[in-house]
Amino acid sequence: MMRIIATLTLCAGLAGCAPAPVVSYASNERVQEVAYRAPGPATLTVMTMVNNRTGSGGHTAVMINGSQRVIFDPAGSFVNERVPEQQDVLFGVTPAVLAGYKSAHARSTFHIVSQTVEVTDEQAETALQLALSNGAVAQTYCTNAASGLLRQVPGFEDIKQTFYPTNLMEQISVRPGVVEDRYYEDDEGTIQDGIAKVVL
Repeated sequence: MMRIIATLTLCAGLAGCAPAPVVSYASNERVQEVAYRAPGPATLTVMTMVNNRTGSGGHTAVMINGSQRVIFDPAGSFVNERVPEQQDVLFGVTPAVLAGYKSAHARSTFHIVSQTVEVTDEQAETALQLALSNGAVAQTYCTNAASGLLRQVPGFEDIKQTFYPTNLMEQISVRPGVVEDRYYEDDEGTIQDGIAKVVL
């Protein structure tokens, strides 16, 4: 029990699961205005914020590239007026927005592990609809929500729902065809400091 409490505290305090500022709910018109789909196949990308000192996870998000590219950022703290959000879903995830998202989270204490799996259009659309219908996620439930979403996507039913970011990361790491990338920065400060520096 103490391990669970300690891990949830880490999720809440160290990375993207920290208490977020109040976010205005973007209009559907605004969301449609910025809709973007990355070229190439449909993909799901699990992004894990990993502590550089301890190796523990601080936050989990899922980027979905289907009919449009969004980031399901459960209980996330990324807020930028140029990136519309509806209940923990960030829209208009262009290359610049993705770079800004990563830069806001990476710093001297955390790096970002991105694990991308190619999926069918149908799988991506299922994940997108699940993200859109999920609703806002309570603090510390980021990985629970992300893993819960993934296991509802056909072909991902073997994913075990978990509160631990690195547990989900390890589960994704053994999937066939997964492509992994690690992103580092060495600046100091918090995610809010990082967001303040993002230029989109």
